Amino acid sequence: MFPWLSVITFLPLVGALFIAIINGEKNIVNRNARYVALWTTLGTFLTSVFMLASFDPSIADFQFEEKREWLGDNITYHLGVDGISVLFIILTTFLMPICVVASWESITDRVKEYMIAFLLLETLMIGVFCSLDLVLFYLFFEGGLIPMFLIIGMWGGPGRTYASFKFFLYTLLGSVLMLVALITMYVIAGTTDIPTLMEYQFPADLQTWLWLAFFASFAVKLPMWPFHTWLPDAHVEAPTAGSVILAAVLLKMGGYGFLRFSLPMFPVASDFFTPFIFIISVVAVIYASLVALMQEDLKKLIAYSSVAHMGFVTIGIFTLNVQGIQGGIFQMLSHGVISAALFLIVGVVYDRMHTRRIDAYGGLVNRMPIYAAIFMLFALANVGLPGTSGFIGEIAVLIGVYQVNTTIALLASTGVVLSAAYMLWAYRRVIFGDLEKESLMSISDLSRREIGVFIPLIIATLFLGFYPAAVFDITNASVENLIGNFNAALEAYQALTVTNR
Repeated sequence: MFPWLSVITFLPLVGALFIAIINGEKNIVNRNARYVALWTTLGTFLTSVFMLASFDPSIADFQFEEKREWLGDNITYHLGVDGISVLFIILTTFLMPICVVASWESITDRVKEYMIAFLLLETLMIGVFCSLDLVLFYLFFEGGLIPMFLIIGMWGGPGRTYASFKFFLYTLLGSVLMLVALITMYVIAGTTDIPTLMEYQFPADLQTWLWLAFFASFAVKLPMWPFHTWLPDAHVEAPTAGSVILAAVLLKMGGYGFLRFSLPMFPVASDFFTPFIFIISVVAVIYASLVALMQEDLKKLIAYSSVAHMGFVTIGIFTLNVQGIQGGIFQMLSHGVISAALFLIVGVVYDRMHTRRIDAYGGLVNRMPIYAAIFMLFALANVGLPGTSGFIGEIAVLIGVYQVNTTIALLASTGVVLSAAYMLWAYRRVIFGDLEKESLMSISDLSRREIGVFIPLIIATLFLGFYPAAVFDITNASVENLIGNFNAALEAYQALTVTNR
C-alpha cells in the first residue's frame, strides 16, 4: 500500500530542507525560498486530495495505516486516519499554500527562515491529525509550539516577544499535565497504541484525573474560557499568515483532542463533566462576543470571535449525539476557512496603512469595492448567514444541544445575535460612510495576487454552505462509531456499578 500519510506528513519537511541549502544573493534566495515553499505546499495539498479520493467514508475504522517498530515493542510509528481526522489534514494542506502566497510581499526580512518555519509547522500539524501512537502524537502536538513561537517572536508586531512567550508558556504548562497522563496510561495499559487504548477500560476514578489532565492541554489549545487570555495577544502580534494558521488549524487541535482522547478513552469522566463543559462554553460564547463588541482593534475583535465560535464547538462535541458532534466538527472546519479569510482581510489593509484600529478607516467602499464585497461575504459567513458554511455548523450544534439541554441551547443561540452585532458594527465602521480621512484617499483595491488568495476561500465557504453533505458523509460513520462505543462503555460501567452494589 502506498504510504500516503508519511508522504503527506514529511513532504513539507523535505521542502524545508531544500530551502535550507539555498544560497546566493539575498533577492535570489528570497525568491527561490518563496517558490519552493509554494510548490511544496501545493504538492502536499494535491497529495492529500488524492488520498481523500481513495478514502472509504463508509468505514468507521482507521484507514491508510502504517505501523513500524520505533521505541521498543510498545511504542510504534503508527499512522492512520478516520472520517474525523482526514478532513483536518485536508484543511491544513488547503490553507498552507494560501499562507505562502499571502506572505509573498508582506514578509521581506529573513524570508528563507520564515518559509522553513511554515513548512516545519505544516509537517507537525499534519502529524498531529494522523498519529495513532500517544508518544508520536505528543511529539507532533508539542513540536508545533516551536515554529509558531518563532513565527510570532521573529516576524510579529511590536509586542511580539511578550505574546510569543505567553503563547508558549500557556500551552506548554497544560501539556505537561497531559504528559503525566500519557505516562500513567502507558504504565497501566502497557501500550501507547491509540486504537488499543480506545478500547481499554480505565478505572472510573482514574478516568477523572486523566480527563482533567488532557482537559488542561486541550482547553488552553482550543482555547476555552477562562484559558483564552493568550489568544488575543498572540493574534494581534502574529504576522497575518501566522494568525491564519493559529486560528484555522492550531486551535482545532484542542477540539480534535476531545474527540480522539477524552470521549473514547474516558467516557465515564466525559459524561460526568459534560454539564461543566456546557457552562463554561456558554460563558465563552456570550462573554467573548460582548468583549468583541467593545474592541477597537479589528484583529483582536476577530480573535475574540474565535473564542466565541470555539464555544459552539465544545458544546457540540459534548452533546454526545450525532447532530451535535457532526456540527462541532463542521464548525471547526468552517471556522478554519472563515477565520483564515477574516485575518487575511485585516492583513490587506494593515499592509497598506500599518494600523488595525477600526477608527482609522471608514468609507473604504469608495476606494476598495472588491475588498468591501469580499469582506461582506466573510463577515456574513462569520455571523452564520444561510448559504455559507458558518450557518451549517451553528445550526447543527444548536439542534444537537436542544435535544440534550434546552436552556444551554437558548443561551448559546444568543451568540448568533451577538456575532451579528459586533461583526456588522465593525463592517459598517470600516467600509461604509464618507471617505474623509486624508490617509485613505490613495488606498488601492485588491491586487490580482490578493484576489487569488481569497478565491479558494470563497469557493470553500459557499460550497460547504450549499453542500454540507461533503463533510457529513465523510464523518458520519466515524461519529456514529464513536457514539456507539461511548454509550456501550457507559452502559458497561453502570452495569458494573449496579452489580457491585
